[in-house]
Amino acid sequence: MVAVANAGYKAIAIDYRGYGLSEQPAEPEKGKFMDLVDDVVALLDTLGISKVFLVGKDFGAVPVNLLAVLHPNRVSGVVTLGAPFMLPGPNAVPAQYLPKGFYITRWLEPGRAEADFGRFDVKTVIKNIYTLFSSSELPAATRDDEEIMDLVDPSTPLPSWFSEEDLNAYASLYQNSGFTFALQVPYRSLGIDLGIENPQVTAPALLVMGEKDYILKFPGIEDYIRSGQVNYFVPNLETVFVEEGNHFIHEKLPQQTNELILKFLAKHHN
Repeated sequence: MVAVANAGYKAIAIDYRGYGLSEQPAEPEKGKFMDLVDDVVALLDTLGISKVFLVGKDFGAVPVNLLAVLHPNRVSGVVTLGAPFMLPGPNAVPAQYLPKGFYITRWLEPGRAEADFGRFDVKTVIKNIYTLFSSSELPAATRDDEEIMDLVDPSTPLPSWFSEEDLNAYASLYQNSGFTFALQVPYRSLGIDLGIENPQVTAPALLVMGEKDYILKFPGIEDYIRSGQVNYFVPNLETVFVEEGNHFIHEKLPQQTNELILKFLAKHHN
């Protein structure tokens, strides 16, 4: 936000409903991606903003792309980090091609992640997630009695680019929000069919992927990106692979990520 603001743009970052300092929805277990899309549109309307560039990280790329599909007149461009275009639906998680103990498969089970996380304080849960997702390998348990939090050695230090201050900040936000809605959206709502046919993001788009991002180990994902299949859904897409980038590329390599975003904004800003 500071980088784009210093370049003369106005930057807005929101805590989605159920996240951070935002209020919890009345029925968090019924949340879906379209709730987040509607929230962003409502925010733009409230602030009197007609058109924006959108930036989404990981599963945050889903509502960003959905908004661009459903409200193309509101979108000047789209930047996504660590996740290509993906439409939620029954086939969004191809469980038959994934390891049996894959973290998403485990977290789809009502109550399982809650019980797993509940054995630790919030700070430890966040540390473990950052440790797991910083790897280039898919997080997956190898035994039925092994949970995802068990995959992390408690003595593992924080990544060099993720400080104790960062950890405390994230932990305080999840201490406030809890994990209920964060498990519902994205994970447990990922299979909901949105009824969108032939989706396309027609706005200019930038996809930034780290070469060491474990997402590339999802079955078919790397070929989907590198072969250009993703361009069927996002025809005006520019894709950049960053050699030392991992799943948290914006935190590990903030200057390089900011430069890519600013270059994209300068190219497409009217």
